[in-house]
Amino acid sequence: MSDRPSEWDKYLLGSVLFIALLIGGGTASGLYTDTLIEVAAIISAAAIFSRSSGQRIPYSVLWLLIFAVALVILQIVPLPAAIFSGSRPELLLADSELVGESQFRFISVGVGRTIECLLYLVALAAFFLSVLRLRAEQVQALLPFFFMGVICNGLAGAIQYSLSDNVAIEGLLPFTINAGLFANVNHFSALLFVSIPFVVYHGLFRGYLLSGSLGLVTLLLLLLAAGSRAGVLIGLAITVLSIVFLSARSKVSGFSILVVFIGVSAYTIGAWTKIDTDAIDPAFGRGEFARTTIDGIKENWAIGVGFGNFQKAYQIYEKEHMIFEKYVNHAHNDYLEITFEGGVFATLLISCYLVLLLVALARVRRDPLQKAAFLSVFFLLIHSLVDYPLRTEALAMTFAFMNAIIFHKGFAARQKSELIEIDHNGEKLLVPVGTPS
Repeated sequence: MSDRPSEWDKYLLGSVLFIALLIGGGTASGLYTDTLIEVAAIISAAAIFSRSSGQRIPYSVLWLLIFAVALVILQIVPLPAAIFSGSRPELLLADSELVGESQFRFISVGVGRTIECLLYLVALAAFFLSVLRLRAEQVQALLPFFFMGVICNGLAGAIQYSLSDNVAIEGLLPFTINAGLFANVNHFSALLFVSIPFVVYHGLFRGYLLSGSLGLVTLLLLLLAAGSRAGVLIGLAITVLSIVFLSARSKVSGFSILVVFIGVSAYTIGAWTKIDTDAIDPAFGRGEFARTTIDGIKENWAIGVGFGNFQKAYQIYEKEHMIFEKYVNHAHNDYLEITFEGGVFATLLISCYLVLLLVALARVRRDPLQKAAFLSVFFLLIHSLVDYPLRTEALAMTFAFMNAIIFHKGFAARQKSELIEIDHNGEKLLVPVGTPS
C-alpha cells in the first residue's frame, strides 16, 4: 500500500484554472460561461476543504477576504431608510430598491448585479483559499495548467492575426471573441504579459532555457500583433524586470542573459512604433471617464452605489456632450470604479491588500516562483489603473492563483527544509543543500 499523498486536488484546481482561461474571457454581465466557472470553483473548493491539510492559511489574508465578502453582503441587506438621508443624491435615492412600506432600503441601487458580484467574489476567494491549502510542490505543479491556457489563447490569437487585422468569432461562446479567446484585446494582452515572469522562471530555474526563450519571443510578438498600447509597454517593462530580478539567483550564463537583452532591445524598437501620443487619451477617453467617476465618488463616498452598478450610476454624472451611441460600461480604472461602487470601506480594503502585498515582498524575495508571481500581480495592478482586466473570469482566476503563490507559507517552509547544518571552524551554519563546505 502506497504512502504517496493524493494528487487529485491539484488536478481539480488546475482544471478550473484551465477552463477559466478557455471560456472566461468575456466582460459582459450574466454570461453562463462565467457562472459555470464560478460553480466549478466553489464545488472544487468544497471538495478540498472537506479533507484535512497541513498548510496554514495566513490569518491576515483570511480576515481581509471575510471583510470583503461582508461588505458586499451588507449592500443587499435591508437597512433603515433614514441612513441614506444626505448620503446619496436624490436621483440615486429614487432608484434604490425599497422593502416594505418605504421604511427600508438597500445600499445597492441594483441588487441583482450586486448578488452577481458576490458570487464572483466568493468563487475567487474559494479558489484562492483552496490553492493555499495545497502543498508547495502542488502549487508549482499548477503552472502547466496555466501555460496550457495561455498557449490555447496564443494559438487562437496567432490564427486571428495571420488571417486578418480584425477577425471576430461569433457563436462559439456567449460573447464575441476579438483577440485570442477574449472579448477585449487589452485583456488578451494582459494575459500575455502576466505570463512573461513565469516563462522567464521556466527558462532560468527549471532548466528549459531554449523553450523559455522561444516562449518569451512568442509572447512579445503576440503583444506587438495585438496592438494594445498598455500591453506593449507593460510587456516591455515586465520582461526587463523579470530578467533582472530572476536571473540574479539562476545558473544561466551571463552570455545567455545578454542575448535575451538584445532581443528585448529589438522588441523596444517595435514597441515604440505602436505608441501614438495623440491617441493615448483623446477628448472622449479614459481621462474623461476618470473625471466623471470622481464626481460620482464625491457624492457617494460613504456607502457607494453597490457593486456591479457602475454603468447605471455613471449615467447620472455623465455630461450631455459626452453621451453617444456607445455607452461607458466601466471606468477603465478599477480603483476608481471599486471606490464608486463600494465607498470608503472598499478603498480601505484595497489599501489593506496593498499593504499585505508589500509586506509579502520582503518574504518572497528568496523564492523565484514567488518573485515571478509578485511581478505579474504588480503589473496587473498597474494595468488596472487604465483598464478593468480583473472584471474577466480568466484574469481574475489568474490573479487569485498568483496571489496564492505569493501568500503561500509552504514555500518558506520548503526553503528551510532545504537547509542543512554544517560545522565550519567550530561554528554552526545553515547553508543550502549542495553548497560546498
